[in-house]
Amino acid sequence: MLHSGRIPELLTKRSLVSVSHAIERAALATAEDGPLVVVALFQRMPYLDRERSVYERIAASGAVTVVGVVGQHPVGLPDGVHGVGLDEDEDLAREWSVVALTPRFGAALVAYDRAEVEPAVTLESGRLFDGRWGFRRDEALHEVVRLRDRLADRLPDSVRAAVDDVLARVCDLPATPGEARGEAALRLMFSHAERAARARWTAGREPGERGREAGAAEGSTPLLDEPGMRRWTGAEGITASGTLPVALIGIRVDEPPGSPERFGRRSAAREAQAVIGAVTAPLRLVDRAVRLSDQEYLLILPALTEEQAVTVAGQVHEAVAGLARSYPFVAFAVHAAVTVTARRPLPVADVRHAVGWAVQEGVPVARLAPETAAAEVPVG
Repeated sequence: MLHSGRIPELLTKRSLVSVSHAIERAALATAEDGPLVVVALFQRMPYLDRERSVYERIAASGAVTVVGVVGQHPVGLPDGVHGVGLDEDEDLAREWSVVALTPRFGAALVAYDRAEVEPAVTLESGRLFDGRWGFRRDEALHEVVRLRDRLADRLPDSVRAAVDDVLARVCDLPATPGEARGEAALRLMFSHAERAARARWTAGREPGERGREAGAAEGSTPLLDEPGMRRWTGAEGITASGTLPVALIGIRVDEPPGSPERFGRRSAAREAQAVIGAVTAPLRLVDRAVRLSDQEYLLILPALTEEQAVTVAGQVHEAVAGLARSYPFVAFAVHAAVTVTARRPLPVADVRHAVGWAVQEGVPVARLAPETAAAEVPVG
């Protein structure tokens, strides 16, 4: 965390992207302020790939550029960038950091992944972090020292020497007195942009949210179709395996063969609306429901444990069973499959296969093996 004594803020990934880009743009600006060192931790390689051209330009103009990603030996790095492999289980693997430092300038963003989300236009943009950011040279100095010490045994001697040379130059000069004024202006603009983004989401005007209402029952969670699911989960953008765990619940709702004729009941369309309402009833604002076919649904529940997801599946069973009060002539059969995964794209096909297995075996709720999503184990 920033060594400034400030209390960490709760930041979304959308916020972090904006601040990261601001620091990177500052690093690319032409200035006669001495050698530049940039250190950045990206968590996973796809996030670095998105910024490849930016970091090639930074490396070409700076004294030393170091990036860290999870993996023993990072390959395919931008030209001139020195890569450091991070272990999956170490604290640095959870960290999103961008630090730029020269003798006259400094900026730092340091944030730690909470593996949680808030409601947002996409799953990725709503990811939550604890962190701080600032445009003060001495704070950036402390962060470069921290990261140099944490990564020292994984950096070549020449890279450590280059970093130390910049640090020595920084320590020879005092910080600029007016830094706090510029940072105050940046924070004001940033807070206004954040409030505007949240207001657009609250009002339902975010790009990509149109059409979520299709097929939704009145008062229920709106449904996504499969293209909408791919957009929301990041399959058509930038996402990566291994960060945010997501619980998946596949559900199939059938009328058993031989059900009585629908004499005196509401239309089939009204019945379908009631089923959708029951399937989506337990969902939170951060969750999404996908209609895969007339009888199949997928619930996507970020940051839920397997046991919590099994509880939600049980709630769906109870909600659908409760429809008998309105539709006494039909007993709906419900089968579900549950898994928790950090894979991207999501293993939707595996979940659908597991639901088919549950239907065949008469299992109310089946669990898939963790992460691999390869084998089902009956529950209860």
